[in-house]
Amino acid sequence: MEIKPQAAVIPDDTRQLEQGKYGPIFPKTPACYGFTIVADVKPGRADAIRGYGQALVEKLEQDPELLEPLKLHYLRWVLFDDDKRFMYQGIFDTDFDKYTEDAVMLFTKAGVNTVFENLEGFPEDWKTNPDAFVRFVRAHHCPSFLEYGEYPYVTGDEIKKALRVKSALSEMLDQMQ
Repeated sequence: MEIKPQAAVIPDDTRQLEQGKYGPIFPKTPACYGFTIVADVKPGRADAIRGYGQALVEKLEQDPELLEPLKLHYLRWVLFDDDKRFMYQGIFDTDFDKYTEDAVMLFTKAGVNTVFENLEGFPEDWKTNPDAFVRFVRAHHCPSFLEYGEYPYVTGDEIKKALRVKSALSEMLDQMQ
């Protein structure tokens, strides 16, 4: 089976999209699902955001499966405009509603706060009020209008499985020599 790169245009009129629990469900694209948030950083909180990033790295070293329920492919965090603004980009395998509910559940269960707490207007009650979390994300979401995938519509689990197969085949070939 040959996999060919693909691109998809995302409509800017979200009224045409299927509506989920928290609003429009953006279609799965060749890059799977995802969202980008751009928000103002609370004054003096840029170092806390960087520290949160380091803390997350350390937690993942202790528990590499910590974020597994989110079915993430990638996360990208960017501080810009002299550390006054923050951009969060996430690409994942589930739709927005599931990702949001899983994120709130995961962080609440793990007793972990979110980097979003350092952003202007983020609700303090987000752990008990997923609707407020969603309203914040929706209000700060900058939807893409084009998404491209070199290996389109492939899930993270499929990629990990393919890598395990590749490793097993490589090991088998090494043993045959």
